[in-house]
Parts: sequence; structure tokens; C-alpha cells
Amino acid sequence: MSSSTRPEYVLTLSCADRLGIVHAVAGFLGEHGCNIVDSQQFSDRLGGRFFMRVHVQAESSDSAEATLDALQVGFAPIGTTFGMDWQLRDLGARQRLLVLVSKQDHCLNDLLYRCRVGAIPADIAAVVSNHPDAGRMVEGVGLPFHYLPVTAETKGEQERRILELVADLEIDLVVLARYMQVLSHGLCEKLVGRAINIHHSFLPSFKGAKPYHQAYERGVKLIGATAHYVTEVLDEGPIIEQEVARVDHSLTPAKLAAVGRDLESLALARAVTWHLEHRVILNGMRTVVFR
Repeated sequence: MSSSTRPEYVLTLSCADRLGIVHAVAGFLGEHGCNIVDSQQFSDRLGGRFFMRVHVQAESSDSAEATLDALQVGFAPIGTTFGMDWQLRDLGARQRLLVLVSKQDHCLNDLLYRCRVGAIPADIAAVVSNHPDAGRMVEGVGLPFHYLPVTAETKGEQERRILELVADLEIDLVVLARYMQVLSHGLCEKLVGRAINIHHSFLPSFKGAKPYHQAYERGVKLIGATAHYVTEVLDEGPIIEQEVARVDHSLTPAKLAAVGRDLESLALARAVTWHLEHRVILNGMRTVVFR
């Protein structure tokens, strides 16, 4: 039987570091007919936490012991014994994205392409924007585009509509691809660990409009972009990925912005991909990323 027909799963976990964790995990998987394809672990000696990601493949496609439900039920006692925060997921399950965008569409365009060619293992179910600008691009590739303008008076209703789309479209991850709106406390709470944002790494040094013009005026020598989980504190959620580039005096504000767009697209694509592949585990306000 071809190995490609056998189900593959990813187990991620974190818990207080103690003796016997790896032995218990590997023993359970072996006893339940799962071959370990890849295993990564990290012991945070300062925080006393242990993190692990295990990618496995069932030895048989029809094994009753190696179904996702059976493995989840069987692993639960081990999780309880070690006080684990754990998840076991089907790696073959296709995940669904809802992309939020404003006027700048470079990150959206990059995500559309990467999902179409399979570089990002997910489907974009729909795109939401508070401006109509990206509508033609999105509808041109056959995807639903929801124009949801927002003002101070309509923000609550607009966010309620976003949550409706998350539920109705069975969204796994919300991606803020240069969505220039601050999410409310309530929306952030409902999307904890399920929303990723991208911003230029000048923050908080260069806040407000035209950050690349501000960077030019200050003569920066390094620019970058940061992809992070969304929290109610603006642009200060747990960081997943950062990308940087060296620049010099010869670059105009427009050229700095062009470099920045490339960095933003790359950092966001990596963060989304790693999240979808279950490579990111939260560690307080930090992340452990198994690449």
C-alpha cells in the first residue's frame, strides 16, 4: 500500500518539563500503529516548560487504533498525567482562510498566488475589506469579496458580520493582510490563536501615516516586517516570524516602501504556513516555532 494513502497526523504539546515525556509519547504512538516521520522538541530552561511537535503516519489506512478519534481518546490519559496542553490534528485536513485587507493589496495578492499553487496548504474561502479597491482582483480569481465599510458608529456591526463569516464559512484562520483597522477587545478574544497580522517593524518607532517616509527622514539602515498573532494590544501579539533587509542612503521613500512590501509578504506567508502546519506553539507572549 502506498504511503501516500495512509493518514498523517501532527501532535503538538506543551507542559511542565519532567522526566519521561518523550518516552510516553513515542511509546503511545508506536503501540497505536503510528510511525514517527519527524519529531522536534524544545525545553525552555528559564520557564521550565517543554514543547514538542511530532509528525506521524499510520502504518495502515484501515487500522481502528490509528484513526484520529481513537488516537485522541487514547492519548487523553497521558495528557492528563503530564498536565499537557496538547492537540492532535489530521495533517490532511484542508484548512480555510478568511483574509482581511484594506487598500494595500500586496500581501493579499501573494496569499492568493501561494494558495493557488499549493505553497500554502489552505483554501481562501473569502476576502473582507473596508474598502472596495481589492474587489476586482478577488472576484477575478473566483472568490467571494465582502465589502464591509466601517466607521466608529458601525464598527460593532461590521465586526459582528466578520464573526458571522468566520462561523458560516467554517474558517480556521483569519489573516489580516494589511488590514488597517484595530480589532475590538471582543473580536480579539473570539479569535485568540486564530488570527495573524502583519506590520512593518518600524513600530513603535514610526507610528502613524507614511512610516517609510519617516524612516527615510531618519536615515534607517535596516527595515523589516513582523508577523504575529492578533491581540487587543495593537501590534504587540506573540511574534511568529520577522524578515529584515539592509538599506542605505540611495533608496527613496518609494523604494523603501517597495522593499517593505516584499518583506511583509514573505513574513506573512511564512507565518501563515507554519501555523497551518501546526509548527507554532504559544509560550506566554512568545512562540516556539518548529521549522
